[in-house]
Amino acid sequence: MTEPHAKDRGSRMVWAVIAAGLAFFVLAVMFAGRFGTDPAISSSPLINKPAPDSQIALMDGSGSITMSDYAGDILVVNFWASWCLSCRLEHPALLQAAEAYADFGVTFIAINYQDNPGSAEAYLVELGRSAVTVYTVDENSRTAFEWGVLGLPETFFVDRDGIVVGKVSGPVSYGLLSQTIDRIILGQIIGDIETGDVENR
Repeated sequence: MTEPHAKDRGSRMVWAVIAAGLAFFVLAVMFAGRFGTDPAISSSPLINKPAPDSQIALMDGSGSITMSDYAGDILVVNFWASWCLSCRLEHPALLQAAEAYADFGVTFIAINYQDNPGSAEAYLVELGRSAVTVYTVDENSRTAFEWGVLGLPETFFVDRDGIVVGKVSGPVSYGLLSQTIDRIILGQIIGDIETGDVENR
């Protein structure tokens, strides 16, 4: 009489173990998704705050600029390097958008980060340089630290009031640049956009 009950208890224990295992698996997936994400694609604390305004050296050695030098413009601030493969993917889109929006009060500022000067120059010779883009170099990685850059490429958008209104982690396309700039012109909220993995050196 007691043997069936023992079998029932055994079956219940097996199902309990299976249920516990499934619950653990679901929780593990949830936590992995929450805490295993690359920190380089996290939200920027600069959103809705004034853009950092320290001096940034020009690549040609002719001086330096600050973001406030372009007060009243929409700024597209792109961090790049010659060793960054994704930067190569997005480079044509940046060139195209810089030219297309130059007459609309939009200034592109390219900030070369943790790179060799010769390699950076060779990169621009190979892939092209925009006559309307401001090319700068981040000496001692100070500018990237101020902007909270954790990987490349990263692109920030600053509105005409000097407020950081958007950030893209990963390579940008012309369509994304165009849509984002248009939304800023219309006064719409941008926030954070992720397009792919970012790279670290």
